[in-house]
Amino acid sequence: MKPTAFDAKDFVRNLSTAPGVYRMIAADDAVLYVGKASALKNRVSSYFNNTPKSARIASMVSQIARIEVTVTRTEAEALILENELIKSLKPRYNVLLRDDKSYPYVLLTGDDYPRIAVHRGPRAVQGKYFGPYASVGAVRETLNLIHKLFKLRSCEDTVFRNRSRPCLQFQIGRCSAPCVDLISREEYTRSVRRASMMLEGRSDELTNELASGMEEASANLDFEEAARLRDLVASIRTLQARQYVDGRAADLDVLAIAMQGANACVVLMAFRDGRNLGTRAFFPKTNGSDQPDEVLGAFVSQHYIDKTPPREIVIDRDIPDRELLEQAFSLSGERKVQIRCSVRGERAGYLDIARRNAQMALASEMTSAAAQRARVESLRDLLSMDDMPGRIECFDISHTMGEATVASCVVFDAEGPVRAQYRRYNITGITPGDDYAAMHQAIHRRFRRSMEAREAAPSEEPASPSARAKQAAAAILPDVLLIDGGAGQVAQARAVLDALGVEGVRIVGVAKGPERRPGDEDLLLPDGRCLHPGAQSPALQLIQQVRDEAHRFAITGHRGKRQKARTTSRLEDIAGIGPRRRAALLKHFGGLGGLKAAGVEEIARVEGVNAALAQRIYDTLHGLAPSDGAE
Repeated sequence: MKPTAFDAKDFVRNLSTAPGVYRMIAADDAVLYVGKASALKNRVSSYFNNTPKSARIASMVSQIARIEVTVTRTEAEALILENELIKSLKPRYNVLLRDDKSYPYVLLTGDDYPRIAVHRGPRAVQGKYFGPYASVGAVRETLNLIHKLFKLRSCEDTVFRNRSRPCLQFQIGRCSAPCVDLISREEYTRSVRRASMMLEGRSDELTNELASGMEEASANLDFEEAARLRDLVASIRTLQARQYVDGRAADLDVLAIAMQGANACVVLMAFRDGRNLGTRAFFPKTNGSDQPDEVLGAFVSQHYIDKTPPREIVIDRDIPDRELLEQAFSLSGERKVQIRCSVRGERAGYLDIARRNAQMALASEMTSAAAQRARVESLRDLLSMDDMPGRIECFDISHTMGEATVASCVVFDAEGPVRAQYRRYNITGITPGDDYAAMHQAIHRRFRRSMEAREAAPSEEPASPSARAKQAAAAILPDVLLIDGGAGQVAQARAVLDALGVEGVRIVGVAKGPERRPGDEDLLLPDGRCLHPGAQSPALQLIQQVRDEAHRFAITGHRGKRQKARTTSRLEDIAGIGPRRRAALLKHFGGLGGLKAAGVEEIARVEGVNAALAQRIYDTLHGLAPSDGAE
């Protein structure tokens, strides 16, 4: 049955004039565009009037099968919801800011005694994130400053929970030793809050608070505390004075955009408390938009909506909804935020630097993109494919003598790595060291999900947008499947795909040559053919890039799994052992090694451990079956 055409006039007639968000959806349920409006009826109707539209907008409108709307109380709320939906749904015609997981952040964890550390990757750890920073060097400089001024801990939780005396960081004045209660929880929490103010660029507010505290302590005759606060204020003000002599702005981001066709580069220069945190280049996915103000506006909105923005954002051109963005950022940051597009003097100089950096970064990216396309075309020719491969996946296995086996799957498209779709698989239930079985299990798990997602009925679709996006990604099959290994691994991949009924996937094994030199790899095909393209082949260079990324991703996962297994106390798995008994046992024997070397009678001498529990501990640590008399 032919679907009913979308009746725009009838839909608009019943729309509200309230602020809100609209989602334009195609016949295949793909989200075409997400937008916000101060008046939904007026904004949506503008897409269907007779005013000439750009080819991009006309193409989008022609695909609309239905429109969904969400009414909000204010336009600022609509802005926030719009950005949340853009990030989760990734609409086909919105400008998309690619994720910045590769950039480092400063993380303050959400523990009772928060830890401060450098963080990369997804924000899976609960806490406050500051950044992103241009480099790890800038993060380490910031952490060094915070440790000196506020003495926050940096140790991992496993170390923090099991210490019985202060570490070297306390001895050199970089930690207040909350692990052994040398600072009260209230005082440590106060230090964490002050460090947060410093990281947010609120140094003036912080020094005023510290000065007030110093006067109060002096009035209460607590001269030691007053002297400590005095020294802290002096350190912060000395730092500020040195920075202002350098002529740098205090709390400022400078943004400039360069575009070539539909390719864009946004360069951000960040200053916090007078410190230049460096320059970063972003390459938004424009989805056909060639308007610099639209792309820059989308970048500003998506980049800052879930971060604490600086007090001042300087941009090289005016953008849509600038006043609305100022209002939303000021509300979320609880301080006034200015977005300025017309500046002079020092800030104009910063803009000039940012523009030149954006132009150079875009030129470099375009050259890189052309080289990437040439490599993809070379791979197409090498494998005698009719079309350019749009998706390449590569599997690799990593373990140490069979321990902590992890399989990785990395994804590349025509533009390069698609890190959001990388996957790791913890391999279980196989003979340790059996790479063939590990490869078979990983590929089966990946393609089983793909076939299940393709066969799922519409009624079985996940309710949440993020779950639908994951299911859609799982349903996509690669054009080329690279296997890091020889004929045995290739045979495992072929067997899995045949068993699941997967068709249209080119399998290529990447085997190291006799001398194991880069560029000397053999490419093994399921029909028994062996290709040897040589080091000068752009196709082999692409395969090496994908294979090396899969290897890196697998090694990282394996090391993390192995380290977790070695740092997690086996005592935690024993019934009857809680935090107090575990701490008492480790303290009595000086660690897990000393406990493992002890006999049952020795273990039973520890307070709170009876003979039955001592036997259970001994059996668990030595891999023995529970004794008959165990409880």
